[in-house]
Amino acid sequence: MATPHINANKGDFAKTVLMPGDPLRAKFIAEKFLTDVKLVTDVRNMFGYTGYYNGRKISVMGSGMGQPSIGIYSYELFTAYDVENIIRIGSAGSYQEHVDIRDIVLVQGASTESDFAHQYGLPGTYAPLASFELLDKAYNIAKMNGQHVHVGNSLSSDVFYNFQKDSWKKWAELGVLCVEMEAAALYMNAAALGKQALAILTISDSLVTGKSTTAEERETTFTQMMEIALEFAE
Repeated sequence: MATPHINANKGDFAKTVLMPGDPLRAKFIAEKFLTDVKLVTDVRNMFGYTGYYNGRKISVMGSGMGQPSIGIYSYELFTAYDVENIIRIGSAGSYQEHVDIRDIVLVQGASTESDFAHQYGLPGTYAPLASFELLDKAYNIAKMNGQHVHVGNSLSSDVFYNFQKDSWKKWAELGVLCVEMEAAALYMNAAALGKQALAILTISDSLVTGKSTTAEERETTFTQMMEIALEFAE
């Protein structure tokens, strides 16, 4: 049965969904890595696909940009389509000199300046965390493949163009590795609904060194994080 933002049928999605922000990156992953691929949703051109990777049924779908967007799609996948695991695969900006462009970050905790958690009426500040089961699998697969990954805290920000130009340095001083715009909301939805989530990020640019990658590179060449996610997705 379709939801307001997804027009797939019940059973069209696998238990695990890989979720890049860009729907064109979802298309790239489906066409490059999956077999017997089927487009299962295309509302607002937010493409979702289901296919097979090494005989395992896997889905991939775009989330859009920002916590409100991934909050909508992850909620509908978790509650209406029996999805158990969502693995965000996306890009991030580095806050640390040792976290270079094209490095991979496994997001253990997702700090945020968003008010997304306000809906839960909590008497304090909630700390959104990854599923340890998924994090452990991703870390060990990367290690087995000889891939160096960073594990730690990221910032899920609602602001891309921040008028306080140096505000990122305060997060960096507390060891936050990088910034992106979605993980915290995904982790909160998963926690509230008894599901599992993990964000695997590739560094696209550095606020420390000024180095960056192109939009085309971000769409088509950040394959290591995709391969890590695919190896343990089931």
